[in-house]
Amino acid sequence: MIGRLCLGLTLLAGLGGPAQAGPGAGTDYAPRVEMRAFESLTLSDAQFLTGRQEGAKPVMLAGALRIARAGSERLPTVILVHGSGGISGNIEFWQRALGQEGISTFAIDAFSGRGLTSVSTNQALVGRTNLILDIYRALEVLARHPRVDPERVAVMGFSRGGQAALYASLTRFDEAWNRSGIRPAAYLPVYPDCSIAFTGDTDVVPGPIRILAGGADDYNPAAFCSAYVDRLKATGRDVAMTIYPNGQHVFDNPIGPATPTVAAGAQTVRNCALREAADGQIVNARTGSAFTYADACVEAGPHIGSDATLRDAALAATLANLKAAFALR
Repeated sequence: MIGRLCLGLTLLAGLGGPAQAGPGAGTDYAPRVEMRAFESLTLSDAQFLTGRQEGAKPVMLAGALRIARAGSERLPTVILVHGSGGISGNIEFWQRALGQEGISTFAIDAFSGRGLTSVSTNQALVGRTNLILDIYRALEVLARHPRVDPERVAVMGFSRGGQAALYASLTRFDEAWNRSGIRPAAYLPVYPDCSIAFTGDTDVVPGPIRILAGGADDYNPAAFCSAYVDRLKATGRDVAMTIYPNGQHVFDNPIGPATPTVAAGAQTVRNCALREAADGQIVNARTGSAFTYADACVEAGPHIGSDATLRDAALAATLANLKAAFALR
C-alpha cells in the first residue's frame, strides 16, 4: 500500500513528462517536485527517550521533495522541518532560495498525518521529540532516492522544528532511531527551543551544528541556546551560533508581520528550565515534578516579526555553511 501511494503521488507530480531544462531553469521553480509518503510514529517523549515503542501509534506522513536540477545526477539535499504553526511562508522561502543554488529540499509535513494543523496554542498535542523521529524517517526516504546524494544531506529546522534539527545530532538518539545509513553533513537549527537539558546532550555526531537566532526573540530566547553552545564548545564540538541582535521569532518568514506582533495564545517555555529524568520523563528543573503545559513557567503571547535584511543575512550564512558542509564551489 505504501509503495502504491508513493508511486501515485510521484506520478501526479510528474504529469508534465520528464523534467527538461527550459523555462524556469535556474530560477526558483523546481524542475520536478515529488510528494513522498513515509511512515513514522506518534509517541510520548518518554517512549522516544527510553526507546520503548509499546503503545506508539504508526502514522503516515509526507514531504515535498523539490529536485533542484533536471537530469540524473545526485544532488545535495536539505531536510526542512517546520515549527509549531506548521508549514508556512518561511518553508517556501527556503525551498526556493536553496533550489536556486542547485540544492534540493525535502520539506516534512509533521502535522497533517497526525490530524493537526498547528500546535502553537496547545503544545501538548504532540511530544517535542516526535519531530526528531520524523527527521530520521525522512532520511530513510532520501537514502533510497536516486537523485539524492546521501553524503550531502543536511537538516534545517525552525522553532520547534529547529529544536528537532538541533537534537537530532545527539549520538544516543542517532544510534537508537536512525536506520537510514545517512549521517547528516550539517545541522542547521533556526531560532530553536533549547530549554530541555537531555541526558548526554554534549555527545553529538561529527557533523557541524550552526545555529541562527534572534537577539530580540521572546518566544525561544537565544540565551538558552547560548548556554548549550558553550557546553558543547567546552567538549570540543563543532558548533557555532549567530545571533542577530534585533531579530524577532520567525524573522525569516517573508509573509510575517513587518513589526513585532503578539502571537495571541501561543505558548512559550521561555521562563522554564526543563531536564530529562532517569525514567525518560521531562521534568521541571525548579519543581522536580513532571513538566506539563499547565506549569506556572509556561506563558502565552510572545512576539513574532519578519525582517527582510535578516532574512538575507540568514540566507547568506546558510549558503556559506552548506557550501562548506557539501564541498560546493
